[in-house]
Amino acid sequence: MHKVRVGPAGWSYTDWEGTVYPKQRSKFDPLAYLASFFETIEINSPFYRIPPPAHAKSWARRVGSNPDFRFTTKVFRGFTHEKASLTPDDVKAFKLYLDPLMDSGRLGALLLQFPWSFKNSDESRAKLEQLFHAFAEYPKALEVRHASFQNDEFLRFLDEQGVGFVNVDQPLFHDSVKPSDAVTGPVAYARFHGRNYEKWFAHEESWERYNYLYSRDELEPWVERIETMARSQDTYVITNNHFRGQAIVNAAELKEALGQGGKVPPQVKEAYPERFR
Repeated sequence: MHKVRVGPAGWSYTDWEGTVYPKQRSKFDPLAYLASFFETIEINSPFYRIPPPAHAKSWARRVGSNPDFRFTTKVFRGFTHEKASLTPDDVKAFKLYLDPLMDSGRLGALLLQFPWSFKNSDESRAKLEQLFHAFAEYPKALEVRHASFQNDEFLRFLDEQGVGFVNVDQPLFHDSVKPSDAVTGPVAYARFHGRNYEKWFAHEESWERYNYLYSRDELEPWVERIETMARSQDTYVITNNHFRGQAIVNAAELKEALGQGGKVPPQVKEAYPERFR
């Protein structure tokens, strides 16, 4: 079986104070701390603005104690969301951000995340091909949320393009991508968004969308899917249900179920004693 790396999306959340991280912190580095428990973290901030290369160099340095650690990173939403365009200056700036992660051997995958409103069409595929070409030298994974993409033809297209398909757990509506174990391209990838149906479309209060704690029974089918994915490729498993550290709880439970041990920050055990007895 190939390497499976499990970890959360992001590390900078105010409600992780005292829940994931120790209180009264002095010279405390949350990124280095999480890298002692997990072998991947998905970097979220580049989705909103393109970071300078100095940030990437710092992040790579701060996980230095874990030689198996790899980041995944979201791509800038200016390339993927409404009215998106691949301006040469933005592409250049984003590559300058990526290169320190790539050069240090810490980049596992570039996550290209599209919204549910992005649907399968000739125009959409042309847009994807343009994006894939712009970042041809980096390992890539694509997350689409509309069910029109979930078919063998599109998976073959991704495989030919050398791009991983992101398997998603999310609230299931009529046209939502369903849970799967598809593998295309250089990496396998799964993302857990929670199943908060009531708040899923509350974009103005995004933290509520991800307020969900999976039960062990809900995670169990995914363990089998992840093991299937890992037969083909190195696999990244990201928990995005970040509210009050629930992503850490479920990431630790997935690691344990995959036979990797369930090491977890002591604050998380105190916050969720019913899950860690």
